[in-house]
Amino acid sequence: MFDIWLPLLGGLLLLVLGGEFLVRGAVRVAERFGVSPLVIGLTLVGFGTSAPELVTSVRAALAGAPGIAYGNITGSNIANILLIAGLSALIAPIAVQSAALRRDGGVLLGATAVFALLAVAVPVTRTAGLAFVLALAAYVWFAIRQERTPAAEHGALYEKAAALEHVDPAVSPEATARLPVWRPLATALGGLALVIGGGGLLVDGAVELARLMQVSETVIGLTVVAVGTSAPELATSVAAALRRQGEMAFGNIIGSNIYNLLGIGGATALIAPSDVPQRIAAFDNPVMLAVTLVFLALAWTGLRLSRREGAVLLAGYGAYVWWLWPA
Repeated sequence: MFDIWLPLLGGLLLLVLGGEFLVRGAVRVAERFGVSPLVIGLTLVGFGTSAPELVTSVRAALAGAPGIAYGNITGSNIANILLIAGLSALIAPIAVQSAALRRDGGVLLGATAVFALLAVAVPVTRTAGLAFVLALAAYVWFAIRQERTPAAEHGALYEKAAALEHVDPAVSPEATARLPVWRPLATALGGLALVIGGGGLLVDGAVELARLMQVSETVIGLTVVAVGTSAPELATSVAAALRRQGEMAFGNIIGSNIYNLLGIGGATALIAPSDVPQRIAAFDNPVMLAVTLVFLALAWTGLRLSRREGAVLLAGYGAYVWWLWPA
């Protein structure tokens, strides 16, 4: 048992630490080369915080474990909404930016519906993966253009970056300029190495845990792996809720789910195409779509998520895990 939990927990720890170092180093390198803070926030920060999910899903697909690969994506999105949004709203009601809800909520709903439909209708090929990645690039480009408009309301990607910035404030530009460029570059590369190593350990540990507990790899991917790789989103959303900055918690969740579907789902299919397990396509993806609809509908009611609604979301996650896990 110890031989299974050690790589599982060690892999999660390496993923979280590696993702943090990767973001820090990449941001400072970009600052040294004069990249604007807005572009850094909407690209490097968003991709960096999704690195644990990306590496884990790709490693699982390459290892012939599609249940973990796609279970991680679907399970992370369900956990982000029911567990993380529910917990954040329970701490403090979440205010919702109308721009994030209109533009980014629509993108999330569309991406979720397409992802769920493709999983049922056709094999997830490299062509589909490329289309998802290009759709994410177009979305980020559009968001950057809109955020540069002086009178624009902030959208989900901006709030996602702002939430992380408050948890881990960046070094001042003056201090960054004094650092030799190899130091932040080494930090970023070291973080990437930790993320890759942690992803391998996590996948190996998850496969062995499924065998030991005599449950499917899909269930492990939807629960243990999904919650573990969502640790950065949990930390940033809860921290935003504690600061009574609920709009950042909302934007962090919406932005993360879009990255998961288009970026991680696309990259996984592009690098290691495989069929989505029938169990996920027939049950969990429709649950993800239903949960997304409920989440956005609740957000429309007064542009906020109340503590009562947060409790409902948390109870929903408890019911989902209870339904998944064998007695």
